[in-house]
Amino acid sequence: MGIVLASRSPRRRQLLEQMGLRDFRIVCSDADETASPGLTPPALVEALSARKAAAVQHAAAAGDLIIAADTVVALDGRVLGKPADGPDAFAMLSALSGRRHQVYTGLTVVCGAQRLTEHEVTAVTFRSLSSAEICAYIATGEPMDKAGAYGIQGRGALFVEGIEGDYYNVMGLPVCRLGRILARLGVDCARLWSEL
Repeated sequence: MGIVLASRSPRRRQLLEQMGLRDFRIVCSDADETASPGLTPPALVEALSARKAAAVQHAAAAGDLIIAADTVVALDGRVLGKPADGPDAFAMLSALSGRRHQVYTGLTVVCGAQRLTEHEVTAVTFRSLSSAEICAYIATGEPMDKAGAYGIQGRGALFVEGIEGDYYNVMGLPVCRLGRILARLGVDCARLWSEL
């Protein structure tokens, strides 16, 4: 059985490798990521991950396992995706400053006729940020390809005062949940470790 990761995210690739999954192909999804109006953050990420999985099925063999994910940040129920530009990143980070927000990741795993879609949520609290700190962070370029305009695994870690839930979910792939889904589909990650 081959494994297809429907993502160009280097962080997701790294996390799959950390789980013990080595022989997987990356097929970038061209799915429409436009948010459907009225969806809650968990419903949105589940819908988008399912779209991404469906968009790469043409490139997968019949027995392949497809993994797709989508992550958003939500503040007071309002979704913050990837910033469009520097001012957008500044507005997002300013809104997150000194506040608690949620990070949602939708996860879809397809194996043959089986399609499992779930989501994970992690609560993150930022300390208060100064405008100078926000501008310096934006100048690094790190916020520009990340939901909510920050990366917890990078320089954005300096802003995180607390976290409740799966750390890896904030990076974009809820490793624990994915491991449980894979086990239900017959993929035992612990067994793979002995083969490394």
